Amino acid sequence: MPRKARTKSISGYMHVIVRGIGRQILFEEEKDYERYLERLERYCLETEVKVCAYCLMDNHVHILVHGELPSIILLMKKLGVSYSRYYNKKYDRIGHLFQDRYRSEPVEEEKYFLTVFRYILQNPEKAGICAASDYPWSSYRYYEKPPAFMDLSVIWGLLGDRKQFRKYIGIESQDKCLEYVDIKHDDEWAKQELKKCLGISDGTKLQSLEKKERNAALVKLKRAGLTIRQIERHTGIGRNIVQKAGK
Repeated sequence: MPRKARTKSISGYMHVIVRGIGRQILFEEEKDYERYLERLERYCLETEVKVCAYCLMDNHVHILVHGELPSIILLMKKLGVSYSRYYNKKYDRIGHLFQDRYRSEPVEEEKYFLTVFRYILQNPEKAGICAASDYPWSSYRYYEKPPAFMDLSVIWGLLGDRKQFRKYIGIESQDKCLEYVDIKHDDEWAKQELKKCLGISDGTKLQSLEKKERNAALVKLKRAGLTIRQIERHTGIGRNIVQKAGK
């Protein structure tokens, strides 16, 4: 089935979010955050895409960007491929790092632009990590003197000086923006997916497969959205084996 085409932004502003597959941790230490930001800067300059705000959380990333849609697509592709290679090599890991394609939404209206901007920078605070102003892996600190790959001209025009910026970001809000929605499926759905993915109705048959073939089947089930516990229940294969499959 062909992928659904991305919605083009008339204004050129897009809110982008990427997440680790299965909530995989993307950043284990400071150097990982630094590497991602180095690549973000490098590929923004190459593609001429500008960043208006960003926030790197442990297992997902929010970015507010401005540019032509083909350039944004190229930016995210370069960033995803480059960082995945770095992470997998460093941590002796194989397989996909990010969950599917990145998600995105156009940001057309001034009011929503402000909402997305605040939503991104408030992520650490809403997650109970620290105040937005204290988080080291967001663009909060660059409001007055942003690096070359960022463009804050629009937000400057809307918010004014740093005092107004701090006041706006400090407002307690219930902003709702683009996010990954985790849909919980029941066991009946899991049975159907088992049959759909592997062509079998009895998951315990996986126990008799060779290790390589068994692990490939487990990876298919995980990518289809079955939880570790669901796979464990329907196949009778231990949790540790299911978790390690594909890693």
